[in-house]
Amino acid sequence: MRIPLTRAITAVLLAAGFAGGLTAAALPAAAQDAPSPDAAPWAVSTAANEFGADRVNYSYTVDAGEQVHDGLKVVNNGTAPLDLAVYTADAFTRPDGQVDLLSRDKKSVGVGAWAHASGDHVKLGPGESADVPFTLAVPAGAKAGDFLGGIVTSVQEGSVERRLGIRIRLRVGGDLAPGLSVEDANVDYSGTLNPFGSGDATLSYTIRNTGNAIVAARQSATVAAPFGLGRTASAPIPDAPQLLPGETWHVTVPVPGVVPGVRVDADISLTPLLADAAGSIAPLAAVSGSTGGWAVPWTLLVLIVLVVLAAVFLLRRRRKSPVDPEESPVEEDSSVSV
Repeated sequence: MRIPLTRAITAVLLAAGFAGGLTAAALPAAAQDAPSPDAAPWAVSTAANEFGADRVNYSYTVDAGEQVHDGLKVVNNGTAPLDLAVYTADAFTRPDGQVDLLSRDKKSVGVGAWAHASGDHVKLGPGESADVPFTLAVPAGAKAGDFLGGIVTSVQEGSVERRLGIRIRLRVGGDLAPGLSVEDANVDYSGTLNPFGSGDATLSYTIRNTGNAIVAARQSATVAAPFGLGRTASAPIPDAPQLLPGETWHVTVPVPGVVPGVRVDADISLTPLLADAAGSIAPLAAVSGSTGGWAVPWTLLVLIVLVVLAAVFLLRRRRKSPVDPEESPVEEDSSVSV
């Protein structure tokens, strides 16, 4: 699927954004709603300008070679002066599905490398605030598609870096080609003690974002014996999180009630979910993957073997049984005595 992008700079809310920022433990914004004694003594927000006010985060659509000028507002809510480091970084999806930003010592190659703040530190007295301008300069040779990063303020507290940041989502103009694939699929059958019953299987696979757009995935899977017999749906699978181009997401899901047909086939279906500039989600054409595995009914086979062995034993015993004397024929004496 190819979607032409417009040549316009837009700033919109991101549908699945973290707005609050990042803490030393890199917690998602939802985990920071309740105040705590460890809450950062400062706050960050988007600057009010031609892009609007009270934005949740930054989102732009630009062409390669163009620039965006925006700003970050920082407020010291504490009672002590603050000296905050300011830097930009690329984003990535954590194993728990939350979006995080690279630490300052990690190299960025996308938004984190193209965005630059006007200074690498901001100093604020108690109750003071300041706007930190930044420029996002997209290289002339940048490929079309989605990029994700953020601008971060931080302070070092011993060995811990406390961070607050706001995400920057960038869509570089050109042909948008969303894509997902299923890789490394595998199905394991755990069996059942009931010789005539069904057992449980475990299906695992990896989702890879093979396109140039940020997409999530709606998932479903089934397992069946040969020729589609006894097709069984997996347990409900939550949507995969939004994955950046090139990222992967590992899935493991139980499939109960699988008929042990010696060999089973698993079919996986992924529906890419693409968020447009306004945050609306559009389901795209589904992609599929498949795998196979052994589902041998060992209990039933053992039962059959035991029955066969018992039958053979009884047959041989019957053949070797001695003849009953009472049923033996009596020979008559044909001789005549004189």
